[in-house]
Amino acid sequence: MLVRQREKVQEVLREMKIFSAAISAVLLIASFPDLNINMLAWVALIPLFFAIDGEKPFKAFLIAYLAGILFFLGTIYWLIHVTLPGMIAVVLYLALYFGLFGLAVSYTARPQTARPEATLFIIPAAWVTLEWIRSHLFTGFGWVLLGHSQTGNPTMIQIADLAGAYGVSFLIVLVNAAIYLTLKELKNKRHSTFYLMVALSLVFLAISYGTFRLRNIFPGEHLKVAVIQGNIPQSKKWDYGFRREILDKYEALTRKAAREKPDLIIWPETSVPAFIEFDKAVSERMSGLARSVQAPILVGAPSAEAKAENVFYNSAVLFGADGKLTGRYDKLHLVPFGEYVPFKRFLSFVERLAPSPIGDFSRGKDFTVFSFFIERRSGGKDLNWKLSKKVKFSCLICFEDIFPELAREFVRHGADFLVNITNDAWFKDSSAPYQHAQASTFRAVENRVNVVRAANTGLSCFMDQKGEMAASVESGGRKIFVGGFSVHEIVLTKTRTFYTVYGDIFAFACICLTLIYLLSIAVMKK
Repeated sequence: MLVRQREKVQEVLREMKIFSAAISAVLLIASFPDLNINMLAWVALIPLFFAIDGEKPFKAFLIAYLAGILFFLGTIYWLIHVTLPGMIAVVLYLALYFGLFGLAVSYTARPQTARPEATLFIIPAAWVTLEWIRSHLFTGFGWVLLGHSQTGNPTMIQIADLAGAYGVSFLIVLVNAAIYLTLKELKNKRHSTFYLMVALSLVFLAISYGTFRLRNIFPGEHLKVAVIQGNIPQSKKWDYGFRREILDKYEALTRKAAREKPDLIIWPETSVPAFIEFDKAVSERMSGLARSVQAPILVGAPSAEAKAENVFYNSAVLFGADGKLTGRYDKLHLVPFGEYVPFKRFLSFVERLAPSPIGDFSRGKDFTVFSFFIERRSGGKDLNWKLSKKVKFSCLICFEDIFPELAREFVRHGADFLVNITNDAWFKDSSAPYQHAQASTFRAVENRVNVVRAANTGLSCFMDQKGEMAASVESGGRKIFVGGFSVHEIVLTKTRTFYTVYGDIFAFACICLTLIYLLSIAVMKK
């Protein structure tokens, strides 16, 4: 009888722990688009911490792994529109990082493996370490980082110019850990204010810094930029029969935007469905359009290596106001199993299983910085000087904006602002475009530069140096899957942030702390 009751109690406890893990996953999902209840992130991990508490390492791993599966199913579900097997594989892989985090927490929570005071810092350091690894291993997938949930909280994300998105993630996990450890102390009839005092102090410093930075005025040269959102269905983009229709639509929108006399016009990724260098008719049409609207036009288009056969690039091409092709950027970070097959010699079978053809693009070689000149009148009424000023910018194609080291390197090469051209039509009417834009928000704050986004189906918008959306393409209250354009004036500021100079030094410090902790566990076991 007692054995049966004990088994029932244990079963109830197991169900409660699974339920707690699910609650954490739901709260985390709600922190991101579409719901965007960013405050939930600050308490979302607490149920998971209690579910792991007291469990053996392997069980802690499984509980956290379950939370990870649910979280990624609820955030990157849109991959199903590309491939169901691929989505399942990606979710199961990404959830491993949650499992490993649960493993770390289960060890850290033991008094014999870490001092209670140190636990408060080791837990968020372990989270940041795993986020960094996730963002780099196997080409990296730094999507829906915990810090990204705070893009709707501009005050809190200003610390990104010091510590990047990882700094915001650290602070969120630290607050979760502080509340959990405090409640755990109360449960054990001990009263400690240490954890909450530390957490509140760091949050106060972050808010103070954020408030100060939001009051900053960024002076500089004003530049009027137009973004064109063609809203071309994915089924039409590479159908030769629709090529004229696509170009006609982009040209019509461009001519409308040109009435506001922009200094630069931007089309999305692969907006030109032709190899510009080899298609003379398309090249002449683009050249004539640039001359006609008297503004440089940046377009996305495939390109090919003239000196080598079967070498293709996903590129951004700039036509000057005089109609000349003045520069080309070839995408540096390709999408695995989308734009190329990694380890093709061993994984060639993937192409046969893919629901749509996988590209065969090559990686670009240079951190290209585009440049063009703008003319500004100077002097009083009696003076009519014309000053020609050089403007420099760089382009991130597709998901390249989720890699902070890429954006940082372009800024270090001299870019005055960044452009992200993309095509998120693959993911239908989902949260994907909004999650994608969250990455651009952090690139803007980290380097204190404007980030201009031009997306085929949206979200096309302007992020200022504070990470706030200043303008966007919108129609009938919708920002995605609508056609149109937006013209906005940005301010070019010459500045170098701590992050631009030193990069992810904060994340590396977290990695070092985690490694030291792991080494200490290994030594104690011996």
